Amino acid sequence: MTSSTTAHTQLLHSLFEAALDVAQPHRCVPRHMPCPVKGKTIVIGAGKASAAMAQAFEQNWTGGEVSGLVVTRYGYAVPCQHIDIVEAAHPVPDANGLTAAQDILQRVAHLTEADQVVVLISGGGSALLPLPYDEISLSDKQTINSALLKSGANIIEMNTVRRHLSQIKGGRLAAACFPAKVTTLLISDVPGDDLSSIASGPTVADHTTCLDALAVIDKYQIDISKAVRQKLEQSAYESIKPNDPRIKNTVTKLIATPQMALEAAAKRAKELGIHSMILGDSIEGEAKEVGKVMAGIARQVRTFGQPIKPPCLLLSGGETTVTIKGDGVGGRNVEFLLSLAIELQGQPGISAIACDTDGVDGGSEIAGAMITEHSLDDAISKGINASDYLANNDAHSFFEKIGQSVITGPTLTNVNDFRAIFIDSLPE
Repeated sequence: MTSSTTAHTQLLHSLFEAALDVAQPHRCVPRHMPCPVKGKTIVIGAGKASAAMAQAFEQNWTGGEVSGLVVTRYGYAVPCQHIDIVEAAHPVPDANGLTAAQDILQRVAHLTEADQVVVLISGGGSALLPLPYDEISLSDKQTINSALLKSGANIIEMNTVRRHLSQIKGGRLAAACFPAKVTTLLISDVPGDDLSSIASGPTVADHTTCLDALAVIDKYQIDISKAVRQKLEQSAYESIKPNDPRIKNTVTKLIATPQMALEAAAKRAKELGIHSMILGDSIEGEAKEVGKVMAGIARQVRTFGQPIKPPCLLLSGGETTVTIKGDGVGGRNVEFLLSLAIELQGQPGISAIACDTDGVDGGSEIAGAMITEHSLDDAISKGINASDYLANNDAHSFFEKIGQSVITGPTLTNVNDFRAIFIDSLPE
């Protein structure tokens, strides 16, 4: 690896760190603390960042006694003094999550108008708060979740289904808190920051219907029982709608978003004297197809200096999808990156990073990976065929074998995917 290549990888790592830093709960929670009330303050929540959010809340709360419970992913717990932290499974729910969801509903029952509930929500909350209807067992819920994850459905579609099979999502948690005041602090991990899709919107009104959920189920041929299908057809699982009086006392605040992360990376790049262009914070589609498109843009920049002249950075976020057909564990960031590398074919002066900001990409405990102009040559020297790994949805193995995985461990936040492509100027 040349010294210039090393400098490029260091730059890309620095940008990713800037994106993570701006979304850390200890930075964004204190700016949005609710006011104290006469009654009780109860803190509840779910998501990969929820424990760190609860800790930040405790450290900055001056309104008297506080209690509560939040549920986070295994390995993402941090210590709190007054708020209980429960760990559960993600992306496929387990019994710990089910018990936590039941406990949360019990804690917010029988509140008064003098009380308030502070809800700390971040990405991953859908799987971490499973509370299906009686006709749906936890095993059924796990099977449906797994099928959705493999189907190629986007996050909006998946959460439309989850909202309508749950007793706690789709505004139902806010309704359970009534008549207490509800303040929800959200760290967004969904394209367009759609409030009803972040952790399937437990405290916000839902505009979708049971029939919308059934349409997604049929589109991707998800197997459900006759009893559940009948309930959906009869709209028996309908979510909370905007005119429901039980959510009139709710306030929702977005405290960290994918766009904020991209802007933080662009600011870091500017400080280093490098121009950048944000292509979008909500890019969707099959990961490998998005990789091809981004390769085309990068070539246009390299060849014609359009739409920005090198040296420069192309930044983007969002949530692509992977339809798993091979034996690999998927991972939308690594699949995007491997497709990008194959399309670029080692074009000089182009490096890239793609990582999930929660530290977990697909079914692997790896945030993502990086490529340089030498990545494909490195693979060939080891007898590795990049196209075979892409076809097998096994990009994680590809990057592990060439030593270009990015491993962060739990990041304690989640603002979706971060992608940066650095295009250097060619020597005269």
